[in-house]
Amino acid sequence: MYQICLLPGDGIGPEVIGCAEEVLRALPLDFEFIHTEIGFSTYTRIGTPLPDSTLEKIRNASAALFGAVTTPPNIPDYFSPVVRMRQSLELYANLRPIRSIPHPSSRSGIDLLIVRENTEGLYSGIERLEEDGHRAITERVITRKGSERIVRKAFELARQMNRKTVHLVHKANVLRQTCGLFRSVALEVAKDYPDIIMNEMLVDTCAMELVRAPEQFEIIVTTNLFGDILSDEACMFVGGLGVAASGNIGVDSAVFEPVHGSAPPLVGTGKANPTAAILAASMMLDYLGEKDQAIHLQNSVENCIANGQVTPDLGGVLSTSQVTEKIIQKL
Repeated sequence: MYQICLLPGDGIGPEVIGCAEEVLRALPLDFEFIHTEIGFSTYTRIGTPLPDSTLEKIRNASAALFGAVTTPPNIPDYFSPVVRMRQSLELYANLRPIRSIPHPSSRSGIDLLIVRENTEGLYSGIERLEEDGHRAITERVITRKGSERIVRKAFELARQMNRKTVHLVHKANVLRQTCGLFRSVALEVAKDYPDIIMNEMLVDTCAMELVRAPEQFEIIVTTNLFGDILSDEACMFVGGLGVAASGNIGVDSAVFEPVHGSAPPLVGTGKANPTAAILAASMMLDYLGEKDQAIHLQNSVENCIANGQVTPDLGGVLSTSQVTEKIIQKL
């Protein structure tokens, strides 16, 4: 039996995670679902957006599915529960597949995986105000350990997926110490994988090349903020945030999630696209070793998309629950 921790969160999070749970229950697998709390609504109720009990339940589960959270600025004692969760559980690798879908909004020929360092960089959380509030400083933390394990993860995935190239993306010409360390460690790691070609690319060049010719990329590995931005950019070539899923992978825990936010205006309208959360569930199945079921679920989703059985963001007329029903019927 797989014990799955569900973290619905805020906004449309509960709706789309509910849909993913329905789909998983339709599979011939044995699941136990455990619901737990995260997000701004949790903060308003108990004073923290990420209770210790939530972290403990994730640690004890086979894997977790997370919906979305609202993170308002300038709230006293409030922090991003997502960043804190990734750091607390050492979910060091954020994996974002960017794959063409059978829809007019999607460019063809794209099958890319962005491997993003997930625990340090500019999301270190080390910030301060100086000079009576006239100067703000954030510290960018890049470590040898963090760089080595994320680059090695990218190369290992390249081998598993039979990819021939890995693009190392950085800004070492300007950020000479932090990106410099990231680059030098990557060059060392690359020597252990002579069967894979490592290409270097500056982050601004990569942003341009993703627009010009995204099909040239197989795997991109980069630092936290760069990976966050580039993956959001890239998903717009393959249907947008409504179909973008990701996984946060650590040594002992894994949390899978749709890339989109909490989207408060869509709450209760039936217009929220559940596809990203369901594809996140497919990624989770693959992580659990249920590769055949993962592929089966992904194919069912793509079949619905190809037949126009989609929500309004993809030009369809179906509601959140109707799309979920169609996917279950395909299963």
